[in-house]
Amino acid sequence: MVGGKMAATASIRERQTVALKRMLNFNVPHVKNSTGEPVWKVLIYDRFGQDIISPLLSVKELRDMGITLHLLLHSDRDPIPDVPAVYFVMPSEENIDRMCQDLRNQLYESYYLNFISAISRSKLEDIANAALAASAVTQVAKVFDQYLNFITLEDDMFVLCNQNKELVSYRAINRPDITDTEMETVMDTIVDSLFCFFVTLGAVPIIRCSKGTAAEMVAVKLDKKLRENLRDARNSLFTGDTLGAGQFSFQRPLLVLVDRNIDLATPLHHTWTYQALVHDVLDFHLNRVNLEESSGVENCPAGARPKRKNKKSYDLTPVDKFWRKHKGSPFPEVAESVQQELEDYRAQEDEVKRLKSIMGLEGEDEGAISMLSDNTAKLTSAVSSLPELLEKKRLIDLHTNVATAVLEHIKARKLDVYFEYEEKIMSKTTLDKSLLDIISDPDAGTPEDKMRLFLIYYISTQQAPSEADLEQYKKALTDAGCNLNPLQYIKQWNLLSRVMNTGSQFVMEGVKNLVLKQQNLPVTRILDNLMEMKSNPETDDYRYFDPKMLRGNDSSIPRNKNPFQEAIVFVVGGGNYIEYQNLVDYIKGKQGKHILYGCSELFNATQFMRQLSQLGQK
Repeated sequence: MVGGKMAATASIRERQTVALKRMLNFNVPHVKNSTGEPVWKVLIYDRFGQDIISPLLSVKELRDMGITLHLLLHSDRDPIPDVPAVYFVMPSEENIDRMCQDLRNQLYESYYLNFISAISRSKLEDIANAALAASAVTQVAKVFDQYLNFITLEDDMFVLCNQNKELVSYRAINRPDITDTEMETVMDTIVDSLFCFFVTLGAVPIIRCSKGTAAEMVAVKLDKKLRENLRDARNSLFTGDTLGAGQFSFQRPLLVLVDRNIDLATPLHHTWTYQALVHDVLDFHLNRVNLEESSGVENCPAGARPKRKNKKSYDLTPVDKFWRKHKGSPFPEVAESVQQELEDYRAQEDEVKRLKSIMGLEGEDEGAISMLSDNTAKLTSAVSSLPELLEKKRLIDLHTNVATAVLEHIKARKLDVYFEYEEKIMSKTTLDKSLLDIISDPDAGTPEDKMRLFLIYYISTQQAPSEADLEQYKKALTDAGCNLNPLQYIKQWNLLSRVMNTGSQFVMEGVKNLVLKQQNLPVTRILDNLMEMKSNPETDDYRYFDPKMLRGNDSSIPRNKNPFQEAIVFVVGGGNYIEYQNLVDYIKGKQGKHILYGCSELFNATQFMRQLSQLGQK
């Protein structure tokens, strides 16, 4: 969790990793340093399982756990009759059919069936019948519900899903023509994942949410689901051994459910920190960035086909020290740090070279001999640090490539200008140049950049621009090649939120130039009010749920008057790295407190604009 680890609180990343390792170890706790070879086995997963495992365990770690092969459930798989198979899949109809088929075809020696989310009684009976029919009952060694239906990306960040994210997207929740049954399905999907998250975290939260939003529907359903599970004492997932003594500090965590609609400006905002920029301008997905390396057209002979672009992908994970340290830094600092690392590396490399050349002087004279004994020790230490040096070089190359790719976008699209201008709009600072000028400047950004800027202006102004002004802006945007559909949707949304008075009261306190002064975004502000028990009109009418209370009497009167130490902020309708980073920065100043950020899907501005555009099409 953010803000320094306490011994009592393992991060959600560690907890999910431990749960996966236990599963891969046939659901027996995985002990490090256990001597002897691991049991060799195959791992069979569906796309959901793959997305959960890949940000947490590398292929090498899987191999250390005895996984020789990892295969997709629905691929053509050959029988490997003398090897046990560990399955990690969603309990869907087609997955279960395929597993039954595997049993009939006697593909493996034994079957450990793990479901990402709880399997229903009837589907369990289907498997039992198939096992009976295939006389494979003894081979089905274990069937487990794992409650791991969410994807952890950071120690303090998770997202619900990646495969069927259209189902729970902002667009899905805000479609004007959505039926009640469709909405129920969306909410149940979100609640199922959140329930899994709290089972894995080992804690029952106190829930707060805004009224009259999708977040409220999630809160009501989650409260009911937690309550039912706690009530069923024999099968409760929140008792004794799963909780472990004192894994959470004595206080329960706060879950703040916020609706994306409280702030539509931030997801469109051009950003200035490393991780958020990578997500905004590059193809960055489940902690992996894919880069196209241009092999230069200019040096091709005339008339020759330009060379194909090489695709390279890099994993940006907490194991990478540079990433861990700089993912939240302003971009210019990152560029400087890459340079600094490169210089340090070269100095170390030169030292190794120097020692090597001295070693070539053997036996020439007394001086060289005495230098030699002195240098042997140095060389030994230099040689032993070689693997570390090579890893350092790999990370420097990686970040040089990623940072260069980001920089190309910043320069080509004048993203610094956008970032600065939007910060001014969002913090209600006087603007030094007119919005029309930027929209009309053919060198400043892509049509989408211009549209994002205009939407932020439109959302953030106290008074909606007059019809005449709006027409002028629309003409400039159309001339610049912008798609105006997102504006259609934002206009309706604006009217609605002004009527309901739920719109972004978007005020960011004090922003100066490109020096990122810490200002709290709406989501952080809401969290601060609720975590610190501050009275504020913005959050005073938030509903309060405590699933542990026997009678579910809903009141917005919190029983607990003390500030919380741990909180989870979950955005229904999608989140982004800008908000995540803002929360990380906020909690740095709070001693001993932890925050987790979660969202139903993680989108960058381009993906969000696409959804707004679809909503704006009539």
